This record gives sequence, structure tokens and C-alpha cells, in this order.
Amino acid sequence: MSTIAAISTATGNGGIGIVRMSGKKSFEILNKIFRPINKNDAEIKGYTMKFGYIYDPKTNEKIDEVIVSYFVSPKSYTTENMCEINSHGGSIVERKILELCIENGAELAEPGEFTKRAFLGGRIDLAQAESVIDLINSKSDNEARASINQLEGNLSKKIHIIREKLLDVMADIEANIDYPEYDIEQITNDKIKYVLNEIKLDLTNLSDTFENGKILKEGVKTIILGKPNAGKSSLLNTILKEERAIVSEYAGTTRDTIEEFVNIDEITLKLIDTAGIRKTDDKIEEIGVKRALKLSEDADLIIAIFDGSKELDEEDFEILNILKNKKAIILLNKKDIGDINLEKNHYLKDAFENIIKISAKTGDGIEELYKKISELFKTKEITLNDGVIITNIRHKSQIDKAINSVNEAITSNEAGMPIDIVSIPIKQILNDLSAITGEDVSEDIINEIFSKFCLGK
Repeated sequence: MSTIAAISTATGNGGIGIVRMSGKKSFEILNKIFRPINKNDAEIKGYTMKFGYIYDPKTNEKIDEVIVSYFVSPKSYTTENMCEINSHGGSIVERKILELCIENGAELAEPGEFTKRAFLGGRIDLAQAESVIDLINSKSDNEARASINQLEGNLSKKIHIIREKLLDVMADIEANIDYPEYDIEQITNDKIKYVLNEIKLDLTNLSDTFENGKILKEGVKTIILGKPNAGKSSLLNTILKEERAIVSEYAGTTRDTIEEFVNIDEITLKLIDTAGIRKTDDKIEEIGVKRALKLSEDADLIIAIFDGSKELDEEDFEILNILKNKKAIILLNKKDIGDINLEKNHYLKDAFENIIKISAKTGDGIEELYKKISELFKTKEITLNDGVIITNIRHKSQIDKAINSVNEAITSNEAGMPIDIVSIPIKQILNDLSAITGEDVSEDIINEIFSKFCLGK
């Protein structure tokens, strides 16, 4: 394969910038542009660093003072010869060093190509490779821990154990087919039944972790719903601790959605402020209201905010109807200016459990809101002790496919089908699980996965 190069640090000014090269010619290209201070130290050793300068070999112009890290195949991130040029951070310097690498024989890396080479080189499997981008994109400590556990191979180990059980069963099936004279079909059928039920339980338990895994990865999709001037934007600003949304005495200020991520007690909320719910002749505002109602249909949590200083009106009751059969928290706002004890309203009292009085303006009652969110989603119960929690929708899909194949195999076995027929869905289970770790997956899927990575990783 060609030698690739890319800038691995974020765009912009910083303390250091890293240009990374990987491939057979990495050290050859580096020697053309790098002059170490200690000129007598010509030997290249893995896991060592050299201090020196990057030069343009055509003009002999000094570009930057750098430290170069060396990684010798196969003990590197990609399993190839690698080097990382640690320069001063700054887009001009980094880009110039990258250009010199390319001018002297390297090719610009594609997104995720370094990690892709680690996968192709056998250092990590596909599930571990996917955890790298999940770790980079982590929005909470729990999500980062889940990604690290997957990077360590805990999901892959679980899948490997299940596949070993299936391969053991397949060996018995093959022996039964090849040597029918030994009359071990009943023993084999009993073993198939036992193993398949055991594997079904293992896979179902894995699949069931996805609900919590989805919360870790994507956050709780939280819609702030209410009439105009109920205090939605003030609530958003109070939670974010910044003036993110415009707060005005005039109704209808928020016409479009405002989205922000925020961590509350290790729960990541995807917080969405919406247009005030009301009937309006303003076409733009009407679009915003329809969008708010649409978002509320598939929200994980609705925070419905009402003016606690006034009696409920027809529009308030329309909002309350939206909350039926939804996970919702009702906030009675504006306790700082008046409190008519709306929580005693018989409709609210009978229909909803989670009712909290707050002042979005002063922050009074916000801590109680946080406690309620923590209680509803119970992220403290999301334990990573065994290191296995499904956060990736592709993995969830493949596990569910495998469960369907297990059910098919169990049905065939219980119906007394010939043992070679029972083996067909068992082989499919193996294929379904192999797609998770990358042992049996198409090149198109591999390319799609790595295209989501950033350059330089």
C-alpha cells in the first residue's frame, strides 16, 4: 500500500500540531525533510523521539523546530512503519509540513485511513475500530468509558465466545452427517437445543443494553414545550448557564428550534427549545409550531412548562393532551412573581406524577428538575463493569438478525427437521455475528464506516 500522510490535530492555532505518516516509505520520506540535531544518531528505533528541524529540500529553507516520534512495523497504530512530526501548532506550519511529505512521496490520507489500516493489518477488529470514532465524539464520561471498553475488545470477546459455542455445535453436526452409523443424532439435537437457548439469552441480554447505550451515545432527546412566554427560552438559558435563546416579553420570539447538548448528573441531554404552542396567523411561526409538535412525537423526554401564576387555559390543556403516554416533566414556572398552586388542579394532579415548581428566571427549583431527570433515566444503573454495552446501531441490527436466526434454528430443531436443515440458520448466526467484528463484511460497509472518521485518524 502507499504511504499516507495527514494532519492529526484539530484545525487552528495550538501548542502543538501533529502531522502523521504511515507506510513503507515513511522513514525514507522523513529523511528528505527532517534533520535531527544529533546527526550521529542515524539509527531508527521504534518508540523513540528525535529533536531537529523540518527543511524544504528544494530551497533548504528551515520550516519549523520539531520532535519526531518513530514507530516501527508491526508495533505501531497501523501495524506499518509510522512517524509523527510534532510541530508548533498553527495551520500554516502544519500545512507546509504536510505539503512537503506529499511532495516527497506520500499521498494524502483519506478520512479514517490510519485506523482502517490498523483493521486491515489485524491489530483491531471492526467493532474496535468503530469505538475509536465513538470515543472521539463522546459527549459524556459514561459514553467515553463505554467506547474505551469496546476499544479494549470486550464486545468482540463476547461475540467470540458465542461463535465458539456455535462452531462447536457445527462440528458435532458435521460429524453426525459424515458418520451416521454412530447414531448420535439425538445427543447432537439435545446439545443444539441447549446451546441455542443459551446463546439466545446471551444475545438478548446484549441487545437489551442498546436502550441505555443509545442514551449514552445520542443523549436523551428532550423537547421543551409550552405556550409563548411560558418561560421556555429562560429555562434553556438557565440550564445552559448562558444567554443562548432570546428572552422577550413579546410572544412568539422563538420561531425555530434551538438545539444544545448538556450533561446533567452524567446524563447527556439533547435539549431542544421549540416555538410556543398556540394558534397563529403568522406563517413562519406556524411552521415553528408544527415542527415543535412533530418533534414531541418521538422525544425521549418532554419538559412541559406552564405559567404557574395563571390558571390553565384551552391552549394549556392542548399541550397536556400531547403529554399523554409520554415520559414528561411538568414545570410550573414563575413562582417568583406569583403562585396559585396549579399543582392542586385536579386534572394535573390525577394525570401526571412529575410536577415541579420553578422559577426559570432565578433558577429556583432547577436542582429538583435535575434530580427528577436522573431518577427517570437512572444512568447510575448503567454499569460498565463487564465492559459490554451496545451503543452502535449497526451492532444492534446484526445482533437482532442473529436472534432471529437463533429462533429459526430452535423452531427447526423442535419440529424434528433433519440436522443438516437445522444447520442452515446456525451458519447464518455465525455470519450475522461475524459482520460485527469484520470477519464477514462487505468492502462497501467497511468504506462507509471509515468515511465517518476525521482526517488523520
